[in-house]
Amino acid sequence: MALNIGIIGLPNVGKSTLFNALTRAGVEASNYPFCTVEPNVGVVEVPDGRLQRLNELLHPEACIPSFVHFVDIAGLVRGASRGEGLGNRFLARIREVDALVHLVRCYESGNVPHVDGGVDPVRDVETVETELKLADLESAEGIARRLEKPLRSHPRAPEREAYEALGLAIEGLGRSVPVREQDLTEAQSEALVPFSFLTAKPVLYISNVSETDLPDGGAPTARLRALVGSGNVLPLAAQIEAELGELSPADQKLFVADMGLKQPGVSRLIRAGYDLLGLITFYTTTNEKLQAWEIREGTRAAPAAGRIHTDMERGFIRAEVAGYKDVLAAGSIAGLRETGRMRAEGGQYAVQDGDVIRFLFNE
Repeated sequence: MALNIGIIGLPNVGKSTLFNALTRAGVEASNYPFCTVEPNVGVVEVPDGRLQRLNELLHPEACIPSFVHFVDIAGLVRGASRGEGLGNRFLARIREVDALVHLVRCYESGNVPHVDGGVDPVRDVETVETELKLADLESAEGIARRLEKPLRSHPRAPEREAYEALGLAIEGLGRSVPVREQDLTEAQSEALVPFSFLTAKPVLYISNVSETDLPDGGAPTARLRALVGSGNVLPLAAQIEAELGELSPADQKLFVADMGLKQPGVSRLIRAGYDLLGLITFYTTTNEKLQAWEIREGTRAAPAAGRIHTDMERGFIRAEVAGYKDVLAAGSIAGLRETGRMRAEGGQYAVQDGDVIRFLFNE
């Protein structure tokens, strides 16, 4: 599925430190060709307690988790929408990702100067988002101008729906409202998808705090929550998270508990990123292999089979489905069948988070 979350923010806010902490939690970090520059991509395992318990119960020969890709994007500077700094290259990178983690500096440090002179999370968020809105406005106006010509000759051409949606987006951006917060219908939002507007992407704000401000994040984080909403902010200390990656699992657990947390910040971020993308997990147990698969919430059974292999979607017959808890209660897949808790579902069944599925298909 290769869904990507871009890490954005001003320079010197801790993006590289956070990315390094994330990639130590994952299985791979590599250079990945992306537009005209090669940013780093971390392929990061999603923490999944259900998968662990299924693995302990079923003892498969292999156990494969699901993953999220995090993309380390260079720091944005004021004027990026006009070509300052990396300019268009920076913005092009953001267009290619599916969601954004906006890292905001909420700690003081004499050793790391702030690009704008001092810590102010509200100003910093507004700086980044202003550049994204300006870039979207310029892009939307250009696309609308290109669509006008065919519509003058053919007023009912297929481009009409996109053109009208663009008009609404332009009006909203002119009022400094990001596309994701505009009052658009589902059809209008769908019409805008091909244009990859920067402000249409879902965003999670990370307040990068000092260790002493954990777990709540301190006063700067409180200001950030007041600006973007409490549920949209996750405080963590990127430097501490990077250092945690050097410790043994036992020492990590003790250190995290000492900070008043239940799990490392990167684990919470990975899980939050998974939710930000609107993903759920289902599991398969074929050929002595237990595997977690990520799909968009609301995906039907036949397309979910296609997530494994396109032949399975084309030849789909039915899905044998059981809930994760039913598998645990039965003690095994065989026991599940004996209890009658394995049910048959057709291709239009909406896969639920935690489903354990066996797909039957014509080869």
